[in-house]
Amino acid sequence: MKDTKGNIQEEKRPKQAHKTIFSVILLIIAVYFLYVIYLLVREPTDIFTVEEGKLYLEESRIGYVIRDEVVVQGNNYKNGMEQIIGEGEKAAKGESIFRYYSKNEENLKAQIAELDAKIQETVKSQNDLYWSDIKLIEGQIDEQIEKLNQVTDISKLAEYEKQIVQLIDKKAKIVGEKSPSGSYLGQLNTQRANLEKELNQGAETIKAPKSGILSYKVDGLEATLTPANFSALSKQYLESLNLKTGKLIATSEECGKVIDNFEAYIATISDTPESKAAEVGNVVTVRLANNKEIEAEIAYISQENEEETLLILKINKEIEELLNYRKISFELVWWSHSGLKVPNQAIVEQDGLQYVVRNRAGYLSQILVKVKKQNEKYSIISNYDTEELKELGYTSTQITNMRNISIYDEIILNPDLSKIK
Repeated sequence: MKDTKGNIQEEKRPKQAHKTIFSVILLIIAVYFLYVIYLLVREPTDIFTVEEGKLYLEESRIGYVIRDEVVVQGNNYKNGMEQIIGEGEKAAKGESIFRYYSKNEENLKAQIAELDAKIQETVKSQNDLYWSDIKLIEGQIDEQIEKLNQVTDISKLAEYEKQIVQLIDKKAKIVGEKSPSGSYLGQLNTQRANLEKELNQGAETIKAPKSGILSYKVDGLEATLTPANFSALSKQYLESLNLKTGKLIATSEECGKVIDNFEAYIATISDTPESKAAEVGNVVTVRLANNKEIEAEIAYISQENEEETLLILKINKEIEELLNYRKISFELVWWSHSGLKVPNQAIVEQDGLQYVVRNRAGYLSQILVKVKKQNEKYSIISNYDTEELKELGYTSTQITNMRNISIYDEIILNPDLSKIK
């Protein structure tokens, strides 16, 4: 019995050893996979690939469109109007731009159209009715002329001349006003001329008082939101207009306006540090809702309160894009810069200079860089040129041995310069 039990215990020991080895292997595999996962998670946050990019410092704003525009309206504005020059087209000074209808224009036009139909019908019937008679008379005239050329007798000469005159008069009576149809045609033409005169006398043609873009989008703010009175504008006044952002100005059926096509203005309120530091003459960029970017100059600045500044921006391009609106949303871009784009976390400062740490096949290099522009998250960097490095105090040998940063280089985030050899 003892031997049997001993054998059983000896058999259990190898099985327990196998279980222990298997558990160790599983633990090693688990640790390995955890380490791999750690590397996968860790690498994207610790390594960044340098790429070309662009940085903006911009803010979303609401703007009020200010234009140099003259409203043009005639005396007959209640009669309705007809555009001669269309919306958004350019007009020269003194050029006819639109006309007001006469009081009874529709009725007069209907009468003229009716007379035109009668005139056409009369002319056609006259030609059909008298064509053979006219040809006969013309043949008789040719015959008398032939005889006239051959006669030598003076008495016969006078007779032939008299016959020719009679034939010509007869032809005139058939085709002209002396004929029944010709007389009727003359009456129709006289009636039409009288109606045309009445139509033109009752209408009113309006001419452009100056050259510019013609628009029929009239909202009544043309004399208020004008470049002539920037000092009268304020946040309180602009908000009191109760305008809806992006709303189209309605087309007027009574008047039009001529707009300066060389420049327009956008008034906006900003509460950023950049607006407080801005100066008249500074150049910024306006990005419209259609993503078109327009260079703008700050033409006027007024401090509304401790936090807010009224800015008036002058633009001289894409003015036609703003014809339909008085209040718009846009992006005010204070600056933009292109170049090598890196996270701010990759830049460290030492002795007043900025550095990044490049990782090339595991070899780390500390590289001096120049930060050209920076926002909250990213920076645009470049390498110093030789003259700049000399001004910083570097020797020719140091400059020759200095490494540069390039596109697609891998750099370390949050690097520790003390660990770099």
